[in-house]
Amino acid sequence: MNYGWIFYALLSAVAASFVAIFGKIGLANVDSTLATSVRAIVMAVFLFLIAFFLGKFENYQSISGKAFIFIVLSGVAGALSWLAYFYAIKIAPADKIPSVASLDKLSVVMVFIFSLIFLGSKFSLKASIGAVLISLGAILMI
Repeated sequence: MNYGWIFYALLSAVAASFVAIFGKIGLANVDSTLATSVRAIVMAVFLFLIAFFLGKFENYQSISGKAFIFIVLSGVAGALSWLAYFYAIKIAPADKIPSVASLDKLSVVMVFIFSLIFLGSKFSLKASIGAVLISLGAILMI
């Protein structure tokens, strides 16, 4: 079994942690919506360049209409998440930034619940205990 996904998941967590740190510093005298918009542009350009240099645009025909709609919906959900996250970072005191991040990570619990409802994922006791522990951790971080 390939466990490379664990490396990338941990890399994602490390990179995401710097979103909060860099964001709090960068938001000092900047509107959070403007900052989120600038961040989105930087991300779009960065990702476009990565896809271009990796030759990924050759596969654009592989995106079906249904896939495209759900990718767009994912983008809208991500943008709403970023707007709320950056606003929370903006208005929270510096010592509460870990609390903002921990509450944001309740998305893991919500993915667990929504995947059961919408994706037909299998319920497991182990995952349920994990969801409860993440929830308790988020509450304790506040």
